[in-house]
Amino acid sequence: MTMIFLCAAGFLAAFVDSIAGGGGLISVPAYMLAGLPPSFVLGTNKFSSTTASFTSSIKFITSKKVNFKILKYLIPFTLVGAFIGVNTVLSIDENILNILVLVLILFIGIYSLFSKSLGFTNKFSGINKKNIILGIILAFSLGFYDGFFGPGTGSFLIFGFVKIFGYDFVNATGNSRILNFTSNIASLILFAIHKKIYYAFAIPVAFFMILGAHFGTKMALNKGSKLIKPIFIIMSLAVAIKMLIKLI
Repeated sequence: MTMIFLCAAGFLAAFVDSIAGGGGLISVPAYMLAGLPPSFVLGTNKFSSTTASFTSSIKFITSKKVNFKILKYLIPFTLVGAFIGVNTVLSIDENILNILVLVLILFIGIYSLFSKSLGFTNKFSGINKKNIILGIILAFSLGFYDGFFGPGTGSFLIFGFVKIFGYDFVNATGNSRILNFTSNIASLILFAIHKKIYYAFAIPVAFFMILGAHFGTKMALNKGSKLIKPIFIIMSLAVAIKMLIKLI
């Protein structure tokens, strides 16, 4: 029954995450409810969620919703940021970071809710010095953030691609999945080195997360921004509520 519960939660988490991010809100509590030791929860979740992230990334790539002319500049900075983030996890006050992230993600959710036109039209007009520099800052910052903390990374990336490059939600989600997968790899390597992955759970759940990511990405591509935007807003606000409860 525990395995069935975890696989079902994993499928749902990957389905939602491949559309608008925030899947960790489902998968991490599921591993905790299953009785997995706290030190293994994040590592085990990172293993299964990384496989799902890879699946959705491939789907977006084959659907031509990923722009590698941009990503070739951003991926190295995401990777470097993630490795630095992983290695500096103990040097930052988590309470201060919680408050900062809470404010930022609340802003993103509320701004997206009240901006009727945000992300519905693809206004990308090409690469220029300004958007590449802003993109590099976004990639490094969120790689660093995801390396040691993580909640809301997908939401921040999607919002960043919409605002910086003028993408609609479909293209923004496709490009953000690649950067999210890149930062996940850095964390996964560290968890594996420190033997914090419970493979008896991670591997079966990974299979169902791959399925969830496949169907979620397919639906996102078919339904477009009309589906992605409301789920994006819901998951952004859900992350904010979770962080607020934790602070209280």
